[in-house]
Amino acid sequence: MKTRFTIEQSCLLVIDVQGRLAELMYQKKQLFREIITMIEAAKVLGMPIHWFEQYPKGLGETKASIKELLSDDFYHEKLSFSACGASDFMSQLRASGKHQCIVTGIETHVCVYQTVLDLLANGFAVKVNQQAVSSRLKSNKKLGLQNMEQAGAGITSTEMILFELMRTAENPQFRKISRLLK
Repeated sequence: MKTRFTIEQSCLLVIDVQGRLAELMYQKKQLFREIITMIEAAKVLGMPIHWFEQYPKGLGETKASIKELLSDDFYHEKLSFSACGASDFMSQLRASGKHQCIVTGIETHVCVYQTVLDLLANGFAVKVNQQAVSSRLKSNKKLGLQNMEQAGAGITSTEMILFELMRTAENPQFRKISRLLK
């Protein structure tokens, strides 16, 4: 049985939304909007946000409108496709006591997929926001999502995961989160 995600147990991952590659993504405007909403919501809810850059010297920096929202506290540079291969990420994640990861970023069928497989193999619960991940090709996005779900990840959307985290309209952050979703 899948467990509900909670604010206390969750963190957000933003994977490789970088340079020219980010501009080639299927439905890129919606992708960027959903990632920004997830980052803003995670900040309102007090959740840690780990963000990654795959070989930034070659692929470029994270898209400016996204990077400006992020703190350097949980920045990870990597060469491995999986974010779990970033040198300090897994130790920081384990030390945080968080056991639930909400995943966003690119590309769905490569770095996002391999990160999800590694998180699951290490005993973490994972939900992938299908609105906040993409690939250059729609078919690769679809394939990546199917394979992650088959591996045991939950597939979610921005509204679905944020309302799951809040549980009730009585949540003190409900109004702020609702405004982000408009």
